[in-house]
Amino acid sequence: QVQLVESGGGFVQAGDSLRLSCAASGRTFSNYAMGWFRQAPGKEREFVAAISASGGTTSYADSMKGRFTISRDNAKNMVSLQMNSLKPEDTAVYYCAADRSRSPHSSRWLYDYWGQGTQVTVSS
Repeated sequence: QVQLVESGGGFVQAGDSLRLSCAASGRTFSNYAMGWFRQAPGKEREFVAAISASGGTTSYADSMKGRFTISRDNAKNMVSLQMNSLKPEDTAVYYCAADRSRSPHSSRWLYDYWGQGTQVTVSS
C-alpha cells in the first residue's frame, strides 16, 4: 500500500507559476513510476505528466510540454510538478498517482494508488 498526499494548490493569476508536491509513504517509493493527472469540472481525468521510478525518464501531455516539469526526490519520497505560464484552462483538481510498472505512462487505469487531489484555480 502506498499513501499519497498532494499539496501546493491554490488560486493564481494567468501567467503565474505554481509548484505541486506529492508526499508518499508506505511501500518503497523508488519502485514506483509516478504520474500527475488533473480533472476539471464535468470532464474526464486527464494525463499531465509522469516520471519513471528512477527519475531518468519523463513523459508529458502535449499541451503541458514546455510549461510543466515533473521531478522526484527518492530520498525524500516526493514527486513535484512545476507549472509555469498557467492558463485558465489549467484550472482543475490535480492528482498524483503511483504505478508499480516503474516506467512512465499516461494510462490512468493502470495506476495503482491515488492521492486525494489538490485544487488549482487560474484566474484570467
